[in-house]
Amino acid sequence: MNLESKKTVGCCKILGVEISTIDMARTLAYIEEHFDEMKGKYICVSNVHTTVMSDENKKYMSVQNGAELALPDGKPLSVVCKKRGFKNVARVTGPELMEEIFKISAQKNYSHYFYGSTDETLLQLKRKLLDKYPGIQIAGMYSPPFRELTIEEDEKIVGEINKLSPDFVWVGLGAPKQEIWMAKHKEKVLGIMVGVGAGFDYHAGNIKRAPKWMQKCSLEWFYRLAQDPKRLFKRYMTTNFKFILKAVILGK
Repeated sequence: MNLESKKTVGCCKILGVEISTIDMARTLAYIEEHFDEMKGKYICVSNVHTTVMSDENKKYMSVQNGAELALPDGKPLSVVCKKRGFKNVARVTGPELMEEIFKISAQKNYSHYFYGSTDETLLQLKRKLLDKYPGIQIAGMYSPPFRELTIEEDEKIVGEINKLSPDFVWVGLGAPKQEIWMAKHKEKVLGIMVGVGAGFDYHAGNIKRAPKWMQKCSLEWFYRLAQDPKRLFKRYMTTNFKFILKAVILGK
């Protein structure tokens, strides 16, 4: 995190990642208070997976720690923060942050750009948002190809985004790709960039979130695993074990 956010929000280092000691209400208040100066900066929505990846890849750790905020998306992160003395920390998930921002967008005159996912998901997302949040301004959407953009392609899309001048640029590329993209485009994309992973799919209605009781018991990962076991089994089993060993048992 930058010096300003460290002073006003505070952070708890978990496996070297500076997790913001914050909750949803203070996240929204921080964004509103620092709205203009956050343009061109980015917010990471951090979880066990991204934290373990950071521990194993120092370049990625610098990306996480270069964010304006590294929100405790994963329930285990907020639990560890509390055990280390930060009592006013609560989970701030990507989909919930999106929803809270969407709710006040018409009132605040916020505009939004969505970068990531597929054309089909973006179309469904647009329909859902316009129906659920009357008056919401969707400045634009872009589904990048499943390859790295050329310099020319990247400059073109950045120019198009900035021409539309969105307040929020929601990035749904999945970790670590979305965080790396945001860090690369810091001070280049002139909106507040937020990496939200599967947030596009949640709000488009493609996938459902775990029941509240599972979220409170740190079991949302298990619910997601049941939805997509082939893709997530190895990730969850490996990263969860490493997190418990290093962060919980060894106290790193």
